[in-house]
Amino acid sequence: MNIKLAQESDKNDWDKYVSAHESGTPYHKWAWLNSITAAYGFKTVGWLVTNEQGEVLGVLPMAKISIPLLSSKLTALPYCDAGGVLANSIEVKNQLLDKAITFANDNKITTIEHRQTKVLDQAEELSQESKVRMLLALPESSEELLASFKSKLRSQIRKAEKNGLTASTGNDQQHLDGFYQVYTRNMRDLGSPAHSKRWFESVISTFGGEAIIANVYKDDVVVGAGIVLFNGERCSIPWASTVADYNRLAPNMLLYWSLLAYSTDSGCKEFDFGRSTPGEGTYKFKAQWGAKPSGLDWQVFKDGHLITEAPSEGSDNKPGHTSKLRSSLELVWQKLPVSLATFIGSNLRKYITL
Repeated sequence: MNIKLAQESDKNDWDKYVSAHESGTPYHKWAWLNSITAAYGFKTVGWLVTNEQGEVLGVLPMAKISIPLLSSKLTALPYCDAGGVLANSIEVKNQLLDKAITFANDNKITTIEHRQTKVLDQAEELSQESKVRMLLALPESSEELLASFKSKLRSQIRKAEKNGLTASTGNDQQHLDGFYQVYTRNMRDLGSPAHSKRWFESVISTFGGEAIIANVYKDDVVVGAGIVLFNGERCSIPWASTVADYNRLAPNMLLYWSLLAYSTDSGCKEFDFGRSTPGEGTYKFKAQWGAKPSGLDWQVFKDGHLITEAPSEGSDNKPGHTSKLRSSLELVWQKLPVSLATFIGSNLRKYITL
């Protein structure tokens, strides 16, 4: 086997392998690494394993998150739920992790965050400490998908339409502007720092046709928005927001239906609703669409040694450790004007790896 640091010239082989791998996500794609560097300036590295015939056997993408006045850490990967090793065998996986540990030691980096997926045992009990993502198998067409929903779910989608809501999809600047307006308002209301607009511009630019934005409107006002990223026949929704003032009109139902319909009709076979905590509201919301839990296995290495599962950085939409101090800061944050919260938050958000 040959293990090397991947270069831009390896992009096509890298992405082809990620698209074909059963655990590959959009976050594993080369575009995610390019987005991190373009938007936030962090160094990214990716190790590529090939055999004598040049066939790819495994990849490990990582980002070096450098926090001012604090030590750096390697994360696979930041700003998402998964992004760890993809490999054809345990042997390849272990060699890739060894490479990352050696790189960390050589660069005096003490901490490695490794976020990978795992298959849940059927007998495994889910608790509020479990980390899961919610996956939905998609049929051949959106008509089949709609017909598979329970009547109550279909009526909720129709309710949004009867309330005068409409939706459109695209990846142009107008859709991105609408998304960012709703996203920053929502993050302020949650008491959490928002990503910079440059981050989303970088993601949409680097993913190109493998990214889609949905906007939901009440008249001419965008009241809901979300982004879906594609990886072969699998897709993920890392960001979705609605304006709380309009939630009585059910914009969330039309938003998710628009993105599910688009993804299905685009040939996608699996829709990843993202991370949830079993039993909580977002878990139940995703489950009503038919999504099933799939495991997440987060690890932390200190000085080359696996020490523990990675601590949760808050709930589904709130990065950061939960604490009394955090709760107090959230209350203060929620009182800030959206523009000020966005300005401050976008300068902090890049250091929060979820």
